[in-house]
Amino acid sequence: MENKTDLKGTIKILFQPAEEGTRGARSMVEAGVVDDADFFIASHIGTGVPFNHFLASNNGFLATTKLDVSFKGVSSHAGGQPEEGKNAMLAAANAVINLNAIPRHSGGATRINVGELHAGSGRNVIADSASLKIETRGTTSELNDYMKQYAESIIKGAAQMFQVDYTIETVGEGKSAKGSTELARVLAEAADSENLVTELEENKPSGSEDATFFINRVQEQGGQASYCIFGTELAAGHHNEKFDVNEDSMISAVQTLFKSAVTLTNK
Repeated sequence: MENKTDLKGTIKILFQPAEEGTRGARSMVEAGVVDDADFFIASHIGTGVPFNHFLASNNGFLATTKLDVSFKGVSSHAGGQPEEGKNAMLAAANAVINLNAIPRHSGGATRINVGELHAGSGRNVIADSASLKIETRGTTSELNDYMKQYAESIIKGAAQMFQVDYTIETVGEGKSAKGSTELARVLAEAADSENLVTELEENKPSGSEDATFFINRVQEQGGQASYCIFGTELAAGHHNEKFDVNEDSMISAVQTLFKSAVTLTNK
């Protein structure tokens, strides 16, 4: 508020929910929260960028799809009437093995992982239910779609092999995106004024981010967007219970974002 006279127009500060499951940004975009945005800046701290360093445009996000898969069979006594059962656990196990055998694509990096498998209710019971939590990734949305479609055909085949039913639910998605170089230059100049060691753009594959939905929507409507990263020292890696940051890095981050907003709203 002390510096509001330096700013013009409308500035929105968005807090993105459910990012880890790549579920939050899409619903916000569909609600129209960035439809009036000329510029969009997403920011993150850490992710391997050193303290006092700044990456103005991270373009390496892999497109991703998060899938919850359920197999439904028929339970039966494993010793007395095994032939009467329809083994959902075997369908799930077969799917896990063959999902990891999907041929990789020459068009770029592709990933698949089954992070969870839950099945069965007892040592002597044919398992009538099983569930998998799966994610696919690709350097482009097209490559991720290739992995997803291949995965769906394997899941269907495993269900048919063991004569069980199945469902596939998409519970999260992130798209590929390319930041706007012109906006990245504005961010880099602001970071330079804060004496941060600055890199303009980086394209190596990294994790996934559903902030790409924001980036794509703003760009589709003629605006500019970028995903920037402020470096920091970490007590432990991301997603670790001992995670902590050097809070001095947050001061320069706020100043960089403020100076960028001043430049952009006075254009």
